[in-house]
Amino acid sequence: MFYKIFHLTKFEYSEPVTESVMEVRMSPRTDKLQNCLQFALDLKPSAKCAVFQDFYENYIHFFDIPKKHTNLEIKAESVVEVFEPKKLPETVGADAWNEIDKLTFHEDFWEFTQPSHFSKPTDALGSLIREMDINRNEDALSVLRKINSSLFEKFEYSQDATEVDSPIDEAIKKRGGVCQDFANIMISMARELKIPCRYVSGYLFHRDDDRSHIAQDATHAWVEAFLPKFGWIGFDPTNNLICAERHIRVAVGRDYRDVPPTRGIFKGNADSKLSVAVRVATADQREIETKKETFSKPMIFQNAVQRQAEIQQQQ
Repeated sequence: MFYKIFHLTKFEYSEPVTESVMEVRMSPRTDKLQNCLQFALDLKPSAKCAVFQDFYENYIHFFDIPKKHTNLEIKAESVVEVFEPKKLPETVGADAWNEIDKLTFHEDFWEFTQPSHFSKPTDALGSLIREMDINRNEDALSVLRKINSSLFEKFEYSQDATEVDSPIDEAIKKRGGVCQDFANIMISMARELKIPCRYVSGYLFHRDDDRSHIAQDATHAWVEAFLPKFGWIGFDPTNNLICAERHIRVAVGRDYRDVPPTRGIFKGNADSKLSVAVRVATADQREIETKKETFSKPMIFQNAVQRQAEIQQQQ
């Protein structure tokens, strides 16, 4: 499936600020599940932009606006091909737990089994795990499906329940939150069972008959759990879905703290107001196929030292 994605972010400042330094994570990933054919970033005020990949192979665009401004507009446009994932079996067998335990100290999975800033064990989480009867008495895939559906059934999607920096206990207490909260809670529960689990930021394509909880003009978040022989499997507890062609992946990390769409600072004594608009639409396959050769992808700087050297040279 081919998609065109439009993502507009605006910052409005109550007083002029003298400089803005920003990291942007809006470029979709290219891997076995999808291929980002084109990505373009437009900034107002204009600025030179460097791009590099972090430890998790997420694309990060970095820019500095060293002049007075009262508004900052970041417009990202993408063309992405998402592949149909392999069909999962009903179960993976009880012996999968032994293979999962071997991953605990593997360098590729260790940090996805450990507590992180937003996904960590708490008394409230422990009570929720007991309430939902989450344990290793079933095979790993069945348990993950159970967590996915239980969070969907027991929690209400509510934009007023939590803030962007709320701990999971807030959502657990109120039995509600947004996709970020659903994802961080499921990650915490999976890690308590020693299943490697990571946070995914991205977009969800809405069909005409779609009953997804998230708004059509918003970004989305879900989780990926690693099961031996099957790899990373996407679960969307906000909508009780196994992720497939409608889920477009932008960045992965331990939890939300690793993958915010924007992260930055500004110089000045001002209040800021943030607004976001997102549009995801299907693209004509024949048109995309004929234009593939003309699509451009960003130059990747291999590390932050090279990135900083390039910025200094440009200045």
